[in-house]
Amino acid sequence: MFHKEGHKIILITFIFTIASFLLVDNFIEIQWINTLIVVVLLVFLILILQFFRNPKRHTSLNSKQVVSPVDGKVVVIEEVFEKEYFKEKRLQVSVFMSPINVHVTRYPISGNVIFSKYHPGKYLVAWHPKASEENERTTVVVENETYGKVLYRQIAGALAKRIVNYAKLNDKAVQGEDSGFIKFGSRVDLFLPLDTNIKVQLNQKVRGGESVIAEV
Repeated sequence: MFHKEGHKIILITFIFTIASFLLVDNFIEIQWINTLIVVVLLVFLILILQFFRNPKRHTSLNSKQVVSPVDGKVVVIEEVFEKEYFKEKRLQVSVFMSPINVHVTRYPISGNVIFSKYHPGKYLVAWHPKASEENERTTVVVENETYGKVLYRQIAGALAKRIVNYAKLNDKAVQGEDSGFIKFGSRVDLFLPLDTNIKVQLNQKVRGGESVIAEV
């Protein structure tokens, strides 16, 4: 299954690849060059297909837990001052996505969307300390009665040129369901209550919608 954000790009890539195959077959007679170009085209097609894949995830709904919103590696676990919404100290957990990770963003908890805002910005590398505040990003806050308020922030990276956010104010969020997409490598930050119990470690690989990041 492929994400809807990739349907147009996948179609264009298929057409480009087939047209290129035909041109190569008709106009390039040197066999090794012909083979090399075909291999490069196939690799390019496979990379596009794998980037926009949208695998089914089995989320165990739990109002006391926060699941990872994306696939990737945990690169930050620290106490910070969250400036945009809470304006107080929170625990930040950041997950970095490489270009080969699934780039679907999923709701970390179920509840009501009480804040959703897009910010234009720079395209610093996703692990840059200022990326969370200066890069193109979206901020979403979901609240439920058990866990409270959880903020997650999609952050564009040096390669990511488009963030898609489906979360709208007053939407009903369902833990693990699709809430957006980030095109190419980037990261997502989670801001959690200080008394939350973090269940992951630095450099741990996590799966969106399944890996438990924290619990009350």
